[in-house]
Amino acid sequence: MSDPFVVVGGDAAGLSAASKCARESERDVVVFERGRWVSYAHCGTPYYVKGEVDDLVDLTSLSPAEIEERGIDLRRDHEVIGIDTEGRTVTVRGGGAEFEQPYGDLLVATGATAAVPFPGVELAGAFTLHHMDSAAAIRAFLEEPGSVDPATVGDGFTDEALVRRYAERDPPERAVIVGGGYVGVELAEAFSAWDLNVHVFQRGERLLKPFGEAVGDAVATELRERGVTLHLDTPVERLRGDGELEAVVCGDEELETTLAVVGVGVEPASDLAAEAGIDLGASGAVAVDEYGETSADNVYAAGDCAEDTNAVTGESAWVPLGLTANRAGRAIGATVAGDPTPVGNVAGTAVVKAFEQECGRVGIIDHDHAREAGFEPVSETITAGSRSGYYPGNADTTVTLCADRESGRLLGGAIVGTDRAAVRIDTVATALEAGMTVAEVERLDLAYAPPFSPVWDPVLVAAKVLNGTLEDG
Repeated sequence: MSDPFVVVGGDAAGLSAASKCARESERDVVVFERGRWVSYAHCGTPYYVKGEVDDLVDLTSLSPAEIEERGIDLRRDHEVIGIDTEGRTVTVRGGGAEFEQPYGDLLVATGATAAVPFPGVELAGAFTLHHMDSAAAIRAFLEEPGSVDPATVGDGFTDEALVRRYAERDPPERAVIVGGGYVGVELAEAFSAWDLNVHVFQRGERLLKPFGEAVGDAVATELRERGVTLHLDTPVERLRGDGELEAVVCGDEELETTLAVVGVGVEPASDLAAEAGIDLGASGAVAVDEYGETSADNVYAAGDCAEDTNAVTGESAWVPLGLTANRAGRAIGATVAGDPTPVGNVAGTAVVKAFEQECGRVGIIDHDHAREAGFEPVSETITAGSRSGYYPGNADTTVTLCADRESGRLLGGAIVGTDRAAVRIDTVATALEAGMTVAEVERLDLAYAPPFSPVWDPVLVAAKVLNGTLEDG
């Protein structure tokens, strides 16, 4: 056909869009992926490193064969190096040649890249865990020499030479993690499972900063109790070594190690769009409208390279999370198939596990952020039981809710506990997306039975306390 739907990037947003379009239309759908891995769950890599996931391929949702069975022309090892928005073509490098591919509609789903804030990450033994190959190499490094066959890791998708390099090395005794966010916390648990001496360096004073004080403090306590050494308010300046990692450098102090993972965040991979003259937002990600379309006609962007609309503020925001990417990709696939579908707003709903602590957050809980958005924030933090007090398994659950003093509108929340705490954040997320006030949240008819929840669910307790504060204020 003369108007193919071309997708740049073969992961969450890209393949969601490609699958939806192929299913709902007769258009040709072409997906270019510069690597070999497609449709993989990056969020599962810490659990592969830990050993809870046996096979790296288990982290993939669709195999290349299954993708092609959907009528999608998937071309791995093909990198799109240029976009001509006037001529509606992309320049592709792959198969030993460069060629032009016409498009009727184009989706840029190039994802994000790991932030590298200091030198030394290129040293052997230093990783960012932003790709499946890194996960394969780290896991091979942790195993005894000779116990891993590189040819069998990743079902042929993995960089075999990289895996072999680490499979032949003696395992490390110490693991250093730079960054106390999602990846850092999850890897602290993963490396502890291998009985390593685990150190976490965090530039700021608190782990999981977007989750707020109560969550950060609970996670820090949990990690310390599990034997993890925390270095808070300790920025790392560089990784030192001569080809091979030897130490982490913080000012005049050094900590020797042969394994370090830098997980200080990601940056949108928006260069391809920017070089084509497509507008970027303030975050550096690609600016899009409610349907995911960019400033260039018939060019869309979704996933970690694109901005979205914040459900609380109504302003553009960059929230690189898995559901956001899948949902936006699916909507764009429907749109280019002939059914215009908004990509939806984002509230930043996220959960993370730190050993036994389950953490969740949504919306705005930071008061400075709330004030910048024009709100007058008021917060309350409570601790309540996860089940009826007399029922086995009851555990403390700490909930923070934040609201706007003038309107009473719920702005955000966070939660931490050991008994099904994380999933309770979905109640807060739903209320927030619905634009509910704290008083309305307090009146929600949530389920009660002793094995599942006390009469007053911890979310309701938090809403009741915060509503009282608002009424008194």
